[in-house]
Amino acid sequence: MIRRTKKIRKLRGSRTIGGGCSKKRRGAGHRGGRGNAGLHKSKWTWTVKYDPKHFGKYGFKRPPRSILKFNPVNLDYLDEKSEELVNQGLALKKNGAIEINVTDLGYNKVLGKGKVNRPLIVKSPKFSSSAIQKIEEAGGEIVTL
Repeated sequence: MIRRTKKIRKLRGSRTIGGGCSKKRRGAGHRGGRGNAGLHKSKWTWTVKYDPKHFGKYGFKRPPRSILKFNPVNLDYLDEKSEELVNQGLALKKNGAIEINVTDLGYNKVLGKGKVNRPLIVKSPKFSSSAIQKIEEAGGEIVTL
């Protein structure tokens, strides 16, 4: 048997309880900060030995989600520029109507702002409900890609 009673019972009466000078074992500075403070600096050897995976990322990462961005165009733009688009070769004239593929112009949705004065055949992945209504009222048609 090493000790019959704990050492602290013997040292209770003394002023410093075995800590040397009374300024020595004061506060959290004696242990290098509270909690995990200093794991990258003063306690680095402890970190390497006892908690090597403390820093860094581990586990699964969720796959990046592809977000579809809309690039819309309004009907008034298509109506105004339809003749210019035919001259540039980006649109075709068929049976008195002008056929426009919106994806060739770099857009992917047709919105219904403005008026349509001529029949247009518009090809696009998406249409707003007001755009569908205005194109069909003007005698044109929509083609969903």
